[in-house]
Amino acid sequence: MDTQLIRQFIKNALAEDVGDGDHTSLSTIPAGTQGKAKLIIKEDGILAGMELAVEIFKEVDASLKVDVLLQDGAAVKFGDIGLTVSGSTHSILIAERLVLNCMQRMSGIATKTNRIVALLKDTRTRILDTRKTTPGLRYLEKWAVRIGGGVNHRIGLYDMILIKDNHVDYAGGISNAIKAAQKYLVDQQKALQIEIEVRNIEELSQVLAMGGVDRIMLDNFNFENLRAAVKLIDGKFITEASGGITEENVAEYAACGVDFISMGALTHSVKSLDISLKAY
Repeated sequence: MDTQLIRQFIKNALAEDVGDGDHTSLSTIPAGTQGKAKLIIKEDGILAGMELAVEIFKEVDASLKVDVLLQDGAAVKFGDIGLTVSGSTHSILIAERLVLNCMQRMSGIATKTNRIVALLKDTRTRILDTRKTTPGLRYLEKWAVRIGGGVNHRIGLYDMILIKDNHVDYAGGISNAIKAAQKYLVDQQKALQIEIEVRNIEELSQVLAMGGVDRIMLDNFNFENLRAAVKLIDGKFITEASGGITEENVAEYAACGVDFISMGALTHSVKSLDISLKAY
């Protein structure tokens, strides 16, 4: 966990939610009232965000006592209790929604990722996330992918060169794009991997003839062409399939022999896991 990043996220999220005070709690519950609450799992899935929840409670009120009963990555079922928290009721109620928003979304992502990982268990293919994340929540969403058993692709625009179709077109072709990327890395003294997206076998042949990349993304290939592409690459480069891949067809894509499959759906269209925080 990147503690500095997480603390800043929590501060920003609390500022957004609390403003100048939780006036409902302040007006209805006497100051100093003590209480307890439990985190109740209301749907089967994979738990994620527990470590973050502890940090949220700590940031809201360091005197709150949190007992963690289930860890991140745990397979949970309806009725399980993830944690209990006790202390100031005002503090518990301030933390409640942020804890639930984060844990519900992260658990939904971890659950979906874990289902897909299970589908690929008999293959050597690993599942990757993408940059199709919620602005401001990328770190949490990619964290949830890891908890679910997936692998993080690049975090942002800064930690890998990924030459996609628009880059190729604007650069004037595959050769121009690769040469320019290589020169840039030398000029800037940066040690970044280069990945290039290809749209068909012809573009793949150009990349294979030129080399100078670490990974090839095979975008929107049908199964026949994907198998042919993997055979042509013959282990010389890391392979990644992307585009139009769903939970229903992911196993068939993996059977084509690629090293990785990237799926934006891991983060951009996930159902949150049903979790609640109830006083007791």
